[in-house]
Amino acid sequence: MPSPETTPKSVPVLRDARLADLARLLELEALFPGDRLSSRQFRRHLVSARARLRVAEVDGRIFGYALTFLRRGSTLARLYSIVVDPAARGTGIGVALLRDAAAQARLASSRALRLEVRTDNAAAIALYRREGFEVFGRHQAYYADGCDA
Repeated sequence: MPSPETTPKSVPVLRDARLADLARLLELEALFPGDRLSSRQFRRHLVSARARLRVAEVDGRIFGYALTFLRRGSTLARLYSIVVDPAARGTGIGVALLRDAAAQARLASSRALRLEVRTDNAAAIALYRREGFEVFGRHQAYYADGCDA
Protein backbone atom coordinates (compact mmCIF):
# COMPACT_ATOMS: atom_id res chain seq x y z
CA MET A 1 0.00 0.00 0.00
CA PRO A 2 1.39 3.45 -0.89
CA SER A 3 2.54 5.59 1.99
CA PRO A 4 0.71 8.88 2.62
CA GLU A 5 3.96 10.76 1.95
CA THR A 6 4.18 9.44 -1.62
CA THR A 7 0.51 9.68 -2.61
CA PRO A 8 -0.47 12.90 -4.43
CA LYS A 9 -2.99 15.02 -2.56
CA SER A 10 -3.88 17.72 -5.06
CA VAL A 11 -4.69 18.20 -8.73
CA PRO A 12 -1.77 17.50 -11.07
CA VAL A 13 -0.13 20.19 -13.14
CA LEU A 14 0.41 18.94 -16.68
CA ARG A 15 3.41 20.39 -18.43
CA ASP A 16 6.07 19.67 -21.02
CA ALA A 17 8.85 17.48 -19.68
CA ARG A 18 12.30 19.03 -19.26
CA LEU A 19 15.80 17.61 -19.25
CA ALA A 20 15.83 18.12 -15.47
CA ASP A 21 12.99 15.54 -15.27
CA LEU A 22 15.06 12.79 -16.88
CA ALA A 23 16.06 11.00 -13.65
CA ARG A 24 12.43 10.82 -12.49
CA LEU A 25 11.24 9.64 -15.91
CA LEU A 26 13.76 6.79 -15.74
CA GLU A 27 12.61 5.95 -12.19
CA LEU A 28 9.04 5.68 -13.43
CA GLU A 29 10.12 3.45 -16.32
CA ALA A 30 11.94 1.14 -13.91
CA LEU A 31 8.72 0.52 -11.96
CA PHE A 32 7.24 -1.52 -14.81
CA PRO A 33 8.33 -4.70 -16.58
CA GLY A 34 8.88 -5.07 -20.28
CA ASP A 35 9.87 -2.57 -22.90
CA ARG A 36 11.41 0.52 -21.34
CA LEU A 37 12.49 3.84 -22.75
CA SER A 38 16.19 4.57 -22.30
CA SER A 39 17.84 7.81 -21.26
CA ARG A 40 18.90 8.31 -24.86
CA GLN A 41 15.33 7.85 -26.13
CA PHE A 42 13.92 10.28 -23.58
CA ARG A 43 16.55 12.86 -24.52
CA ARG A 44 15.63 12.50 -28.21
CA HIS A 45 11.90 12.89 -27.50
CA LEU A 46 12.49 15.95 -25.32
CA VAL A 47 13.80 17.88 -28.32
CA SER A 48 11.73 16.30 -31.10
CA ALA A 49 9.21 18.51 -32.88
CA ARG A 50 7.12 15.37 -33.54
CA ALA A 51 6.90 14.17 -29.92
CA ARG A 52 4.94 15.51 -26.98
CA LEU A 53 6.45 14.34 -23.70
CA ARG A 54 4.24 15.61 -20.90
CA VAL A 55 4.42 15.04 -17.17
CA ALA A 56 1.88 15.15 -14.33
CA GLU A 57 3.35 16.95 -11.35
CA VAL A 58 1.85 17.34 -7.89
CA ASP A 59 3.54 19.48 -5.27
CA GLY A 60 6.81 19.44 -7.21
CA ARG A 61 6.90 15.65 -7.70
CA ILE A 62 6.28 13.89 -11.02
CA PHE A 63 3.79 11.04 -10.70
CA GLY A 64 3.40 10.14 -14.37
CA TYR A 65 4.08 10.96 -17.97
CA ALA A 66 2.59 10.51 -21.43
CA LEU A 67 4.51 10.36 -24.69
CA THR A 68 2.58 11.10 -27.87
CA PHE A 69 3.99 10.93 -31.38
CA LEU A 70 2.79 13.15 -34.22
CA ARG A 71 3.59 11.86 -37.69
CA ARG A 72 4.50 14.29 -40.41
CA GLY A 73 1.84 14.27 -43.12
CA SER A 74 -0.59 12.23 -41.04
CA THR A 75 -3.73 13.21 -39.18
CA LEU A 76 -3.24 10.32 -36.74
CA ALA A 77 -1.33 10.72 -33.50
CA ARG A 78 -0.04 7.80 -31.45
CA LEU A 79 0.02 7.56 -27.68
CA TYR A 80 3.28 5.67 -27.38
CA SER A 81 3.59 5.44 -23.63
CA ILE A 82 1.66 6.45 -20.55
CA VAL A 83 3.01 5.71 -17.09
CA VAL A 84 1.57 6.46 -13.66
CA ASP A 85 3.45 5.79 -10.44
CA PRO A 86 1.68 2.93 -8.64
CA ALA A 87 1.51 5.19 -5.56
CA ALA A 88 -0.76 7.51 -7.55
CA ARG A 89 -3.18 4.93 -8.96
CA GLY A 90 -6.79 5.94 -8.51
CA THR A 91 -6.00 9.64 -8.08
CA GLY A 92 -7.03 10.71 -11.59
CA ILE A 93 -3.51 11.21 -12.91
CA GLY A 94 -3.93 8.57 -15.62
CA VAL A 95 -7.16 10.16 -16.84
CA ALA A 96 -5.55 13.61 -16.80
CA LEU A 97 -2.55 12.39 -18.81
CA LEU A 98 -4.76 10.58 -21.33
CA ARG A 99 -6.98 13.61 -21.85
CA ASP A 100 -3.91 15.82 -22.15
CA ALA A 101 -2.43 13.50 -24.80
CA ALA A 102 -5.68 13.78 -26.76
CA ALA A 103 -5.59 17.56 -26.39
CA GLN A 104 -1.96 17.68 -27.57
CA ALA A 105 -2.95 15.63 -30.63
CA ARG A 106 -5.84 18.00 -31.40
CA LEU A 107 -3.56 21.03 -31.04
CA ALA A 108 -1.33 19.46 -33.69
CA SER A 109 -4.37 19.03 -36.00
CA SER A 110 -4.58 15.28 -35.53
CA ARG A 111 -8.06 13.88 -36.00
CA ALA A 112 -7.48 10.70 -34.01
CA LEU A 113 -5.28 9.32 -31.26
CA ARG A 114 -4.29 5.65 -31.45
CA LEU A 115 -2.55 3.43 -28.96
CA GLU A 116 -1.64 -0.16 -28.22
CA VAL A 117 -2.28 -1.76 -24.84
CA ARG A 118 -1.35 -5.11 -23.39
CA THR A 119 -4.31 -7.46 -23.39
CA ASP A 120 -3.51 -8.34 -19.77
CA ASN A 121 -3.71 -4.70 -18.60
CA ALA A 122 -7.37 -4.64 -17.56
CA ALA A 123 -7.11 -1.32 -15.69
CA ALA A 124 -5.70 0.51 -18.72
CA ILE A 125 -8.22 -1.08 -21.07
CA ALA A 126 -11.07 0.01 -18.77
CA LEU A 127 -9.67 3.56 -18.67
CA TYR A 128 -9.37 3.75 -22.44
CA ARG A 129 -12.92 2.45 -22.93
CA ARG A 130 -14.32 4.95 -20.39
CA GLU A 131 -12.58 7.70 -22.35
CA GLY A 132 -14.17 6.61 -25.63
CA PHE A 133 -11.40 4.56 -27.24
CA GLU A 134 -12.49 1.62 -29.38
CA VAL A 135 -10.73 -1.62 -30.27
CA PHE A 136 -9.81 -1.66 -33.96
CA GLY A 137 -7.47 -4.62 -34.11
CA ARG A 138 -5.29 -7.08 -32.28
CA HIS A 139 -1.55 -7.68 -32.63
CA GLN A 140 -0.35 -11.17 -31.77
CA ALA A 141 2.83 -11.38 -29.65
CA TYR A 142 3.29 -7.61 -29.95
CA TYR A 143 5.37 -7.17 -26.78
CA ALA A 144 8.84 -8.56 -26.12
CA ASP A 145 7.45 -11.08 -23.62
CA GLY A 146 4.94 -12.39 -26.18
CA CYS A 147 1.85 -10.67 -24.82
CA ASP A 148 -0.72 -9.54 -27.39
CA ALA A 149 -1.78 -5.93 -27.88
